[in-house]
Amino acid sequence: MASVVKLKLAVAALGTGEPVHEKFFRDWAFWNKANVAVRIGYNEALAHKVEAGADIFLMPSLYEPCGLNQIYSLKYGTVPVVRATGGLDDTIEEWNPEQGTGTGFKFKGLSAGALLATIERALAAFEDKEGWQKLMRNGMARSYSWEQPALEYAAVYEEAASRRGGRGLE
Repeated sequence: MASVVKLKLAVAALGTGEPVHEKFFRDWAFWNKANVAVRIGYNEALAHKVEAGADIFLMPSLYEPCGLNQIYSLKYGTVPVVRATGGLDDTIEEWNPEQGTGTGFKFKGLSAGALLATIERALAAFEDKEGWQKLMRNGMARSYSWEQPALEYAAVYEEAASRRGGRGLE
């Protein structure tokens, strides 16, 4: 297994984090100006541009109670690679190339090896252009709006109100 810094990738990193990780990304960008761009800081508009313009969005969060970035990525057709935790695990379905189902790639645990193996699986899938298009479309077709949950909530409310003899949402 190769190191992520040795893979043939173009990387754009945006955000803030632990100083040791920020230094890693700054150093990586310094020594690989042609393939690595780093911006330490918060910039929501730029974050959306990066997500929309990328092929793969890497989100190896330690924990993520909900998370919106992977959902933005799905809508933009950018395939997420995430750690299977919290909302990331809930919203990303593992890609199954045989069935053409799934929306991204997930890994468990906290090891660099698990992350790297998942990146390598994503890069291998990227080589199948037809499969990759299907994977992108799967993610873009998902709905994370409040429309369906609101309808379900209204139905529960109506049922509760009718059982109590009260009025519903008229």
